[in-house]
Amino acid sequence: MTSDLKNNVTKNNSDWFRSGIFLLDGGWGTQLQARGLAVGEHPDLWNLSHSDAVLSVAESYISAGSDVILSNTFGSSRFVLARNCADDKVEAINRAGVAISKQAANGKAKVFASIGPSGVMLLSGNVTEQELYDVFLEQATAIATEQPDGIVIETMSDPAEAAIAVKAAKTTGLPVAACMVFDSGKNKDRTMMGTTPEQAVAKLTEAGADIIGSNCGQGIDGFIPICKRIRAVTELPIWMKPNAGLPQMIDGRTVYSQSLEDFVEKAKQLIDAGANFIGGCCGTTPDFIAALRKSTILH
Repeated sequence: MTSDLKNNVTKNNSDWFRSGIFLLDGGWGTQLQARGLAVGEHPDLWNLSHSDAVLSVAESYISAGSDVILSNTFGSSRFVLARNCADDKVEAINRAGVAISKQAANGKAKVFASIGPSGVMLLSGNVTEQELYDVFLEQATAIATEQPDGIVIETMSDPAEAAIAVKAAKTTGLPVAACMVFDSGKNKDRTMMGTTPEQAVAKLTEAGADIIGSNCGQGIDGFIPICKRIRAVTELPIWMKPNAGLPQMIDGRTVYSQSLEDFVEKAKQLIDAGANFIGGCCGTTPDFIAALRKSTILH
C-alpha cells in the first residue's frame, strides 16, 4: 500500500470506535440466497455479476438501523477465489464489495470490510506464514483502496492465522477488528485449535488488533460467558456477532431456531457483559437488527 493512500485512510478514520455501543448487521449468506444465490455458489462473485442484489442486502441492514455494516468480501482472498477460478479478480471483487457497502451506507453508517479465513491451514505445511501474510496483504490493500471505515478479520479458528491477517490489515492504517469462533471443547469456549478466549485476546492484542471479539459458531447464550471472559482481560472494544441459535436441517434447508424476541432479550445480557459492537451472524436477518434497534438495549 502506498504511503499516500495509508495517510489518507488514517486521516479519514478517528478513534470513534473506542467508546459507545454500536449495532452491527446480520447474516449475509442466507440473504443472498433469498435473492437467488445458488447453494454452493460463491457469494463474493456476485459483487461483479449481481451487484444490485448485493446492494439490496446492504441497504436492508441500513434500513434496519445498523451503525456498522460489513462488505461481501469474506471469501475474497486469493486462496479462496482460486477454488472458484477467480483468483485473477482479487482486486476487482474486493474493491466492488467495499464500494457496494459504502454506496448503501451513504454516510449513514460505517463500513467494516470483511476478511475471512484463507481455507489453508498453517499446520498442514502447505503454506508458509509469509505466503499467508502476502495473501492477506493483497486483499487488505485492495479493500483499503476503497477507503472503508475499518476491516474485520472474522470467523477465525487458528489464532496464528488470525494474527497474520491482523498484521497485514494493520498496514492499511484502518482500525482492525479480529474475531474468533469459539465452538469447541466441553463448554464450547475454545476454538477448533483449542484456543481459549484469554489466549486469543493475548495473541490478537500482540498482533495489533483494535477491537477483539467473536462471531459465528454458536447461539447468543454461549457468547455471554465468552464476552465476560474477554472483558476480564482487555479494555479494547469487544465485537460480538452470535448465530440465531444452533442450525437444524429441515426439509433440506438449514434453519436456525432461536426466536427474534429471545435474541433481543439475550443481547442485553451480552452488552452488560461488556460488548461494544453487537449484531448477528448465521440465521439473523434485517428483522433481528431492526428489533435490536427498536429495543432499549442500545440506549
